[in-house]
Amino acid sequence: MDKRSFIKGLAMAGVSVPLSANVFAGWISKAAQRTAEQLSSDDEFWMSIRGGYKLKPDYINLENGYYNILPEEILENYISHVREVNYQGSYYMRTVQFDNKKKMAEKLAKLAGCSSDELIITRNTTESLDMVIGGLHWNAGDEAIMAEQDYGSMLEMFKMVSKRFGVVNKIVSVPNHPKSDDEIVKLYENAITPKTKLLMVSHMVNITGQILPVRKICDMAHRKGVDVMVDGAHAFAQIKFSIADLNCDYYGASLHKWLSVPLGAGILYVKKENIHKVWPLLAEAEKKDDDISRLNHIGTHPAHTDLTIADAIDFYEKIGVEKKEARLRFLQQYWTSKTRNIPKVVVNTPEEPSRACAIANVGIENMKPADLAETLLKKYKIYTVAIDYANVHGCRITPNVFTTTQDLDVLVSALKELSATT
Repeated sequence: MDKRSFIKGLAMAGVSVPLSANVFAGWISKAAQRTAEQLSSDDEFWMSIRGGYKLKPDYINLENGYYNILPEEILENYISHVREVNYQGSYYMRTVQFDNKKKMAEKLAKLAGCSSDELIITRNTTESLDMVIGGLHWNAGDEAIMAEQDYGSMLEMFKMVSKRFGVVNKIVSVPNHPKSDDEIVKLYENAITPKTKLLMVSHMVNITGQILPVRKICDMAHRKGVDVMVDGAHAFAQIKFSIADLNCDYYGASLHKWLSVPLGAGILYVKKENIHKVWPLLAEAEKKDDDISRLNHIGTHPAHTDLTIADAIDFYEKIGVEKKEARLRFLQQYWTSKTRNIPKVVVNTPEEPSRACAIANVGIENMKPADLAETLLKKYKIYTVAIDYANVHGCRITPNVFTTTQDLDVLVSALKELSATT
């Protein structure tokens, strides 16, 4: 049996093949001269990437949107950082901790495409965006615009500022299958009034994977004097973009998702001219109003997680930013293209490749999403998450770079079978 057949056979069995750092580097080097499009459907190359992960064989994991497990390379580096911080103890925490965190923020800013004096490391997207929502100077009657498809934690924070300050929350509903960017932009534009202070928009809708036209929304909102806050929890390190090109005022993301940083790290970008507008989450010593570090006081936290950010960025760039995005989009298109025309199967994600990447959502008529998720797990050994609100009724399907087309064939087969029996 040749190596390719051996690796594919293990993949079918749900087993990963641990690769040494040298072997892994060799695979990456071989692919260096090939385009992202050429590699997107090359299962042999992506099986080599899969070999860098330790995967549980009990089920096919198609719920990588909540938390992307770490490849072994990053995990081992993380453990080393834990040991080193523990070895140095208070000395580390009182001396180089802050300089190292600043270095990590600088590396993140370069990846994000913004200035390092506009970005801080937080603990997750919720902390980042809730700091903005709760930290702005609200007056009774001020309006905020958001979508019912936005993430629950931010919607709850808007409810709180409504109760506390008298903010009026205006909620729109994003169509699952928009006809054009203009339809989305108009949806938000029509909700704006002279009292609108902040507009929140998801870069990528977490329950469907739909990518929204953020730059067009920001340009429109700014013409009307409205600031825009972007939830980039799923976009950061899944698709290639630059925060500067989005022209937004605030951007938050979690690093434990598509960048594969250990749990406990996120980012908050605040355009330089807006830093003074936001109160910090926790009180900090006096600093200049435009110093973003004034927003970054969170007390003692796991410093070893911060250190692992550099390892995660290195791993991401080693695979290739464009190559990862192309593979993730290929995987989503692979299974959705096989299911969109099956009777009773409903795909809640736009068909156009530019409007989604890895994430998509699928339901079956007359079958509750919770029942679908339970059946997929118990009968077909496929792990997903049920979504049943905001005009989205189905299971979110989120592959990762280690997902194989064989894994997705199991999903397609299951959907065909279930749709025929409901």
